Amino acid sequence: MAGLLPADLPIVDHHCHLSPTGEGVEAARRFRAAGGTHLFLCTQSYGPSPPRTVEGYREQFEITERLGRRVREETGAVVHLVVAPFPVDLVGQVPTMGRPAAVELHREALQLAGRWVRDRRAVALGEVGRPHFPVDEEVRAAAEEVLREAMRSAREAHCPIVVHSEDLDPPAFRALADLAREEGLGPSQVVKHYARKALSLAERSGLPASYVARQETFDRALEGEAPYFFETDFLDDPGRPGAVLDLGTIPKRARAAYAKDPSVSERLRIPFVESVERVYGVRPEPVGAGP
Repeated sequence: MAGLLPADLPIVDHHCHLSPTGEGVEAARRFRAAGGTHLFLCTQSYGPSPPRTVEGYREQFEITERLGRRVREETGAVVHLVVAPFPVDLVGQVPTMGRPAAVELHREALQLAGRWVRDRRAVALGEVGRPHFPVDEEVRAAAEEVLREAMRSAREAHCPIVVHSEDLDPPAFRALADLAREEGLGPSQVVKHYARKALSLAERSGLPASYVARQETFDRALEGEAPYFFETDFLDDPGRPGAVLDLGTIPKRARAAYAKDPSVSERLRIPFVESVERVYGVRPEPVGAGP
């Protein structure tokens, strides 16, 4: 295989989704075949509408857990679960349930997610945060309340949060870091998911960035400081094949970079080993060839 990577270098996709109605394990097989070893698997809505009860969110988490178990058993990949009520759910819940009831539902679901972290069934709360598109004032206010609740739940569970939001420039990163400090979280516990522009650690106010692994961003981010990650945000949606990026993208990017310059392997250890250990407290170990 061209650009075969060092055997002791894990290859980590920091953020993806799998669905029982999509490719599921087959997409993970493609990841493994390309050289990938570790997946951070984030829960999502698996039905036509957002949950209306905390039991609905529990069912979502359990579906994600079952998918992760199958990926481990059938491909040999290491899977870390990230669970929480999705913030965009509020767009449908606030108008139909009312803001107080919707916020309370998310608070209860976040407490459940925190228990999953404490029970070592998950490693972080996510995605949490804000809708990435304009919403009315009631939804916006609810999202801000819920984001604070997520930070409190993460503080109690001693874990990071993975933040879904609009693009953040340096002042917005600073505002998010300040908000986290108000709720007792350090900057390294607040990961900006779907970061599209490579910024310095200072420009990110110390927050880890999870960069969408498009080629230009991948190349620029490799020159940066830890902690940061790469992700595909693979959606596993049959209606949008390969969106956002295919699950094989990150191992292919890493192989190509290594083929061009083998010394890049030390730079690749920053997102794939050092950052994971620093933010999540787990050290990705090498994984052999998949089944």
